[in-house]
Amino acid sequence: MSLPLSESAEAFLAESHVCTLTTVRPDGSPHVAPVRFTWDADTGLARVMTAASRQKVRNLLAGPGSRVAVCQAAGPRWITLEGTATVSDDPQRVVEGARHYAKRYWSAPPSPAGLVVIEIAVDRAMGLY
Repeated sequence: MSLPLSESAEAFLAESHVCTLTTVRPDGSPHVAPVRFTWDADTGLARVMTAASRQKVRNLLAGPGSRVAVCQAAGPRWITLEGTATVSDDPQRVVEGARHYAKRYWSAPPSPAGLVVIEIAVDRAMGLY
């Protein structure tokens, strides 16, 4: 089931702005990284394409079922999507993530060795858009 967002929130999420992903390190401290992400209103998933070796992935693998936040900001406008994150190297899921990425950013995602997709099942949204 998809999280219902307002029309203005959906429009803002379709724009390309600076974004961050916040995960939690094993010691409990936050790790904030700049990312590009996609929002899929039909599935309620936010997706981040990244390399399996990255700190954000290591944090999620160390704490299965962890909650994360992805935030997009542009001047005074912002939106934060929160939910439970999973990391997948399943080829079909990675291809689906790359498809959404290419649609939003008009180019294929970087393709480092060990490409994975972080899927965030969004259950909370807040912002000023």
